[in-house]
Amino acid sequence: MIGALINLGRHKLRSFLTMLGMIFGVGAVIAMLSIGAGAEHESLRIIENFGIRNIIIQAKEFKTEELRQIRTESLGLCLRDVEALQTILKPRPLISASRLVKTYQINSDKARADSRVLGVSSTYPIIQNLKMLQGSFFLESDEKANAQVCVLGTVAKQKLFGFGDVLNQQIKINDVWMTVVGVLADAVLEKTEFEGVKVQNPNNDIYIPITTAVRKFETETVENELNEIVVQISRDANISEQASTINDLMSVMHRYVDDYSIIVPEKLLEQNQRTQGIFNIVMGAIASISLLVGGIGIMNIMLASVLERTNEIGLRRAIGAKKLDIRMQFMAEAIAISLAGGLIGVALGYGISEAVARFSGWSTIITGTSIGLSFGVSSIIGLIFGIYPAVQASNLDPIECLRYE
Repeated sequence: MIGALINLGRHKLRSFLTMLGMIFGVGAVIAMLSIGAGAEHESLRIIENFGIRNIIIQAKEFKTEELRQIRTESLGLCLRDVEALQTILKPRPLISASRLVKTYQINSDKARADSRVLGVSSTYPIIQNLKMLQGSFFLESDEKANAQVCVLGTVAKQKLFGFGDVLNQQIKINDVWMTVVGVLADAVLEKTEFEGVKVQNPNNDIYIPITTAVRKFETETVENELNEIVVQISRDANISEQASTINDLMSVMHRYVDDYSIIVPEKLLEQNQRTQGIFNIVMGAIASISLLVGGIGIMNIMLASVLERTNEIGLRRAIGAKKLDIRMQFMAEAIAISLAGGLIGVALGYGISEAVARFSGWSTIITGTSIGLSFGVSSIIGLIFGIYPAVQASNLDPIECLRYE
């Protein structure tokens, strides 16, 4: 191996040019795997926000005239649907309802805010996996009492109160005064959409009890009482079967009017993984072509090296070198070129993935597996494409080699 490295060092430019195919191939593999791993990690994080065992029922949006026609047959998404779901589904799931409150003013005694106000169930933070920074979320008893209490997202809290203490402070939403009982922990989301479904960031939201939203804030009669219902399925239940049951129940409750949609995050994850799998295959094929070109380049240069070093081969054979020695020398050179190209390729791939993460905002993750795989593939490429030149060199006739000029 030392002899192989010394020989490669004598022809630095040629050795580097030989490595280029391997460098770009390995760099492409590293970048592709890091982007794929980052996308998968981000998808799992978003699905965790949706809840892998959640089933989401959303009210569809229609123009006012269409909505009036629909209301002659269906009441739309409402609290009655929540009661029916709690009665029919076994084992009994956790259910959260939510409603977007129309606002024209949100202010404290210090400032105003343009936050989104949502009426939600007391189970909302459990189902949506939200954490508290200060205080606590409102209770079921607050729902039953139509309590005028609220919980703030971190951005909403800063807009209304700055960085001071907010617990038991009051804010005014439209004409209704609400007492702050808690502040949510900061949520980090890089995507606003996943497989066509909007991902909402709760940081600028204000949460009030769903019953308070329905009974103390005016709305047009044709609008849905609720915008969304989230059902968290028990671990003992089958998600697909429960989704089918929910669809059947909602069809009956809405008199078979298609004014709602059902989203199953588990299905979204499967769909995303299939898409990601196709992306990985395509990118892997492109990277494989680069590696193949690199391997062919190594073989061509090694064949040229055999021709150039014919006298050297003859001299080595004449002083006692065996065929195996010659074969191993050329194999070592081919593998050394591949490994060096692989090492530079890893650095290139790291640079590409960092650039992608910085300029596109995508999440990228370089794993030890991807680096090991790249080195393994580059070694195998060097071994395979170094065999033919090595065999050619070892089979040369020593006498003819010494005569060669």
